[in-house]
Amino acid sequence: MAFVIAEPCIGTKDTACVDACPVDCIHPRKNEDDFVTATQLYIDPVECIDCGACVPVCPVSAIFALNDLPEKWKHYAEINAKQALMAVVSKAEQNQR
Repeated sequence: MAFVIAEPCIGTKDTACVDACPVDCIHPRKNEDDFVTATQLYIDPVECIDCGACVPVCPVSAIFALNDLPEKWKHYAEINAKQALMAVVSKAEQNQR
């Protein structure tokens, strides 16, 4: 099912969810190059184990189970997936250097 980070995270980027995640599927982390320029955090749907540990620690209630994502924010599921894919491509390019 995976979890999705939606609009309330924009501009906030509180990393309590990053610290709570047992599988490190929330990006960018503060130590990652794109943290400063990212508008929000996102969850890699492939890495997410659906534990929900991130939900209660989010101070702006931006994290939802995919099935519970409000209709007005459904497009954030795709945004999270695209950001995760871009991160994989970026890491692969860095490893080729």
